[in-house]
Amino acid sequence: MMAFRHVAIIGLGLIGSSVARATRRALPEVRITGHDADAGVRETAARIGLADAICETAGEAVRGADLVMLCVPVGAMAAAAGGIADDLAADVVITDVGGSKESVLAALRGVLPDAVIVPGHPVAGTEYSGPEAGFATLFRGRWCILTPEEASDPAPVARLRAFWEALGANVEIMTPRHHDLVLAVTSHVPHLIAYSIVGTASDLEEVTQSEVIKFSAGGFRDFTRIAASDPTMWRDVFLNNREAVLEILQRLTEDVTMLQRAIRWGDGDTLFDLFTRTRAIRRSIIAQGQDDAAADFGRSHGETGNAASDSMLTR
Repeated sequence: MMAFRHVAIIGLGLIGSSVARATRRALPEVRITGHDADAGVRETAARIGLADAICETAGEAVRGADLVMLCVPVGAMAAAAGGIADDLAADVVITDVGGSKESVLAALRGVLPDAVIVPGHPVAGTEYSGPEAGFATLFRGRWCILTPEEASDPAPVARLRAFWEALGANVEIMTPRHHDLVLAVTSHVPHLIAYSIVGTASDLEEVTQSEVIKFSAGGFRDFTRIAASDPTMWRDVFLNNREAVLEILQRLTEDVTMLQRAIRWGDGDTLFDLFTRTRAIRRSIIAQGQDDAAADFGRSHGETGNAASDSMLTR
């Protein structure tokens, strides 16, 4: 299997910059070029030596590349594809890192009807953004989901799988629709809940400023961490995966109503059974290596606790 020789990264935020760092560490022979629509981001990326070349235009970045990775918000995929369409090599593989897959595939196929497109989604990240937020080990031991079209040539899919595995990721193949439903459960709706709870606390200003922030327990602190994620990216995810998100939200609404009824009528057995089942799910996530069992989610409680805790967020 021929390795990629030249990887072009369009979008140099957390994920794009992490791809660049991970590629440089794992595949030092690969040429890396990059572009970001934000001139300030390009300046920062050039200053820190993120790639072999930081280009002023997306077209310049993709010339000669045999892998182009679009690391832009899902709502910007069509525009990003349009910006590179005239400069792509004939045999280039186009992929992305977006959190919704049916909409991304449709957007890319609409602009690049004859291109080799293998959509992807590395299920990894932090609440930080920008080219300086990335790190080479972000994908190590994490899942990367590839969602090729049903009639796709298996060779480019295999090459992209090998690329992500070289960066340390575990790779899974599934259909775009199945991906969107799974991620609505595991990522999108949990983010929506976090945004909602933190927003509710903010609306209660007299409580928020005097009590909620000062006495934040671990649960609320974890919600605020999730709710600090990039607003543009998550706005686009919800708008582009609306069907799956709304389906899961309806199920969640029904389950919350059931819990409301159990609390109202003092049905402790129902509450205990649910809490026991969800505790087992947490343990299975740890057993599969998707988190660790560090007490208090790895927070430090020493004299340098705040700094240590902050550093844990970038694991």
